[in-house]
Amino acid sequence: MPHSELKSEPTSITKTRSFFGHPWGLANLAGVEMWERFSFYGMQGLLAYYIYYSATDGGLGMSEAVATSIVGAYGGLVYLSSVLGGWVADRILGSEKTVITSAAVVMIGHLALSLLPGGLGLGIGLVCIAVGSGSLKVTTSATLGDLYDLKDNRRDAAFSIYYMGVNIGGLIGPLLTSAVWGWKGFHWGFGLAAVLMAIGLVQYMLMRRHTVTEESSKPTNPLSRREATRWSLIGALGVLIIIGATMLGILTAENLSDVVVIVTLIAAVVLFIVIGTSKRITATERSRVISFIPLFIGSAVFWSLFQQQFTVLAIYADQRLDRTILGLELPPSVVQSINPAFIIIFAAVFAAMWTKLGDRQPVTPVKFAIGTVVMGIAFFIFIPLAGGGANSVPFIVMVLVYFLFTMAELCLSPVGQSLATKLAPQAFHSQMVALFFLSVALGTAASGSLAGFYSTDNEVPYFLTIGAVSIVVGLLLFAFRKPIVKLMAGVR
Repeated sequence: MPHSELKSEPTSITKTRSFFGHPWGLANLAGVEMWERFSFYGMQGLLAYYIYYSATDGGLGMSEAVATSIVGAYGGLVYLSSVLGGWVADRILGSEKTVITSAAVVMIGHLALSLLPGGLGLGIGLVCIAVGSGSLKVTTSATLGDLYDLKDNRRDAAFSIYYMGVNIGGLIGPLLTSAVWGWKGFHWGFGLAAVLMAIGLVQYMLMRRHTVTEESSKPTNPLSRREATRWSLIGALGVLIIIGATMLGILTAENLSDVVVIVTLIAAVVLFIVIGTSKRITATERSRVISFIPLFIGSAVFWSLFQQQFTVLAIYADQRLDRTILGLELPPSVVQSINPAFIIIFAAVFAAMWTKLGDRQPVTPVKFAIGTVVMGIAFFIFIPLAGGGANSVPFIVMVLVYFLFTMAELCLSPVGQSLATKLAPQAFHSQMVALFFLSVALGTAASGSLAGFYSTDNEVPYFLTIGAVSIVVGLLLFAFRKPIVKLMAGVR
């Protein structure tokens, strides 16, 4: 049997089924991600407004185009950093120790946003949060995957439960920071995000013993001393290139999201080649890596629409949406809690549904197809409302849109994370999970680039085009589901 089909006997914590039939490590990982999402979405709910609101309103006074470019690029950098996190986990620290380090870096980033003024705090804060959050995402997913045998049917359900914990943070974070923003200003909101991440770090350390396994406690492909020296020099060169490009005006706030799109594409191609051509993987593992290519494309298209809730839809909520509920005008950032609220309601339903269906559940390419098609349909809802003025769009419309976002997301995002752990070659455990997050990085950065084509004067062409592209991609995934499944070599 190829070594990719073998997995060491789960440790004793894997057999302790005391958290809804799952190991307690699931509760810990879902908890630390919940607190990280409290801080992450709490901060991101304010970010675009902080950048383009005037200085008299506590913002930085930049243009909306710059704001959407920065938000898109930052979001892309979060998921692009998952490659770095996966690499550090696989080659230096192991996935579990990388979780702890990443959480600390996220907390430092929120503190920088809160305490440092202007562009300095924005730059340092966003870089730290992006690198820390991206690394945390991939390593918590990899560590969670290590709690289960490769063919354990509980895996998709576990990732759905984990995803529900994430979205509890996504729901409450923007509500809390929005309240603090209205009370004390942007920087106090960012400070609250730092406190929330600190709580998550403490919680993880208290429950750490339930989470560590033999697989997650050490790197799967450790660096040699010579490799460590070479990669240190490469990293230093990369930093110098970024500094030089900024000083020469090649890298600007306006084109930041475009640059991240290009870098992410290059990183994805390189990582697919590195993994797929490695002599450390078997023919079965190589086939599984190839099967992930069309799913990667579908995921990137999905996220390029989904993440517009922080770019185009953030502006839409600020300028077009009627946010008055029972005589009270809500801040625009509140709408970003709608999707997490639906996730909390329906994640358990989806988890139970996948568990109940067992081997009869749709194969992963079909789940991806459903997600991308529903995502496209959501954007079509905006078309009949195009051309209206300020406060012309009823709040219930945004609720309906985010409901469709949620249905699409639950068919793709937790399923994609679970799939990456199942398709991963043994020597590239965390880096295969990073490939999934690269698809999110590509789509997220693209959401910032696409936002440059949006204006109130061209809403119909904009929403029609991106919605139609998503639907077409979904239909193609469905049409080619059988050859994709064949390449997945026994993984559904």
